[in-house]
Amino acid sequence: MRAFLAKVCGRVQRVGYRRFVLDSAQELGVAGYVKNEKDGSVTVFAQGDDVVLEKFVEVLKSPPPPALVRSVDVRDAAPKPRLKYFVIKPSPLQEELQEGFGAMQSIFMDYWGEFRDFRNEFRDYREEFRSFVGEFRDYREEFRSFVGEFREFARRTDENFRSIMVKYGEISDKLTVILETLVRESRETREMLNETMRLLREALEKLSR
Repeated sequence: MRAFLAKVCGRVQRVGYRRFVLDSAQELGVAGYVKNEKDGSVTVFAQGDDVVLEKFVEVLKSPPPPALVRSVDVRDAAPKPRLKYFVIKPSPLQEELQEGFGAMQSIFMDYWGEFRDFRNEFRDYREEFRSFVGEFRDYREEFRSFVGEFREFARRTDENFRSIMVKYGEISDKLTVILETLVRESRETREMLNETMRLLREALEKLSR
C-alpha cells in the first residue's frame, strides 16, 4: 500500500471541490481524507494501490466547474492502516456554513455568466432574425411583382384565347357556307346531267324511228 499527501491550489474552496474529491475517492476505492486550509488551498491524504493513486491524482486535477485547479503538489506519506474509508474533515461550523453558501454563490455566478452569454447570443439571433425579416419582406415584394406579372399574363392569354375562338367561329361559319354551296352545286350539276342524258335518249329514239 502506498500513500501521498497533496496540496491542491486554485479555486477549490466554496465551490464543492471537497465533495468532488470524496465522490471520486469512493468510486476508486481510495481511503483518506480531504480538508480546507486557511490559505485557501485543499489538503488531500490518500492511500491505496499505486495504479489507483496515480489515477486519483489525475482526477484531482480535473474537477467540474466552477472549481478550477491551478496546481497539485504531491509528496509521499506514510500509510495509515486505521483509515478504511475516505472522508471530508470538516472545518468549524462557521466556515462550513460559509463553504456551503460560497459554493452556491459560485455556481449561481457561473450560471449568471452563462445566462449573460445566452442573452448576448439571443441578441445576435434577434438581429439575425431581423435581417431575415427584411429579406422576407424583399421576397414578399418580389412575389407581389411576380403575382402582378402573372395576372397580366393570364389576362393577355385570356384575351388571345377569346380572339382565337372568335376567329375559329368565323372560319367555321365560312367553311360551313362553302360546304353547303358545294353540296348544292353538286346536286344541281347532277340534275342537269340527268336532264341532258334524258334529252339525248329521246333524241336517239326519234332518230331510230
